Amino acid sequence: MHDHHHHDHGHSHGPGHSHAPANFGRAFFIGVALNFGFVIVEATFGGMAHSLALLADAGHNLSDVFSLLLAWGALTLVRRRPTERRTYGLRRSSILAALFNAIILLIAVGAIAWAAVSRLFNPTSTGGETVIWVALTGILINGFTAYLFMAGSKSDLNIRGAYLHMVADAAVSLGVVIAGFAIVWTGWQWLDPVTSLIIVLVIVWSTWGLLRDSVNLALDAVPEGIDVPQVRHYLENLPDVKEVHDLHIWAMSTTETALTAHLVRVVPNCDDTLLEQACCQLHEQFGIEHVTLQFETGNSDFTCGQAAEDAL
Repeated sequence: MHDHHHHDHGHSHGPGHSHAPANFGRAFFIGVALNFGFVIVEATFGGMAHSLALLADAGHNLSDVFSLLLAWGALTLVRRRPTERRTYGLRRSSILAALFNAIILLIAVGAIAWAAVSRLFNPTSTGGETVIWVALTGILINGFTAYLFMAGSKSDLNIRGAYLHMVADAAVSLGVVIAGFAIVWTGWQWLDPVTSLIIVLVIVWSTWGLLRDSVNLALDAVPEGIDVPQVRHYLENLPDVKEVHDLHIWAMSTTETALTAHLVRVVPNCDDTLLEQACCQLHEQFGIEHVTLQFETGNSDFTCGQAAEDAL
């Protein structure tokens, strides 16, 4: 426990504060339905054609179905109202969903890589034409599903996870089509497992950023795109402010950012107008929606326990 001696305290929300991201429920429903149907088709024809590339892609698409369901569930949970036990509600579930999606995807590609290496040393005859037609269908389905999530992919890490899954799948299906044509023309059966390994590299590359960002948010790191020195500079230049300490910026969800800070002022009163101005500007300039500012007078008889640079 840290003993605080405060003079004034101010708390306000910035404009446009929202407890929920845009509604992508319809996009998730369509994406889940299309991809689950395609998993059944791809697994069936992959088995008939003895194509590891198709079977691997079917397994990956199945993991995407679970990932879409997970992201969809998180989208619903972040809308739950706060309670006495969960004062922020369940907003952080969207961060956990993004993290779990990245982990699930990496586990799936590990299984694909293992099977591909095994098949590389024991190649099996593959129905190239079947592979081509099924993979072409995959490009259309995954490309359309990715389009449904494109609008929210830049502002919501949870939606971005779903979007990247679909974009990666479309690229993977394109690789399978290329492998199918090559097998038909050359008869080189080893192209099928090699394509699977290329698929693995594409997925790992596209997933790494999602994993890094979701881990950072889960550990309360400052969200990407927010320049902490600029935020501190803005607060330090507010009227009558001579010092800023205990500044914290973190993600409440994949769409909401929070900030807390102690402002030492040379005047002994709480200024509601200044609070409103600061909250509005922090939202407009830095995208920070949930702002808590604490005013202190810097009285040496009442030293703030959080003033030290290494204070938690």
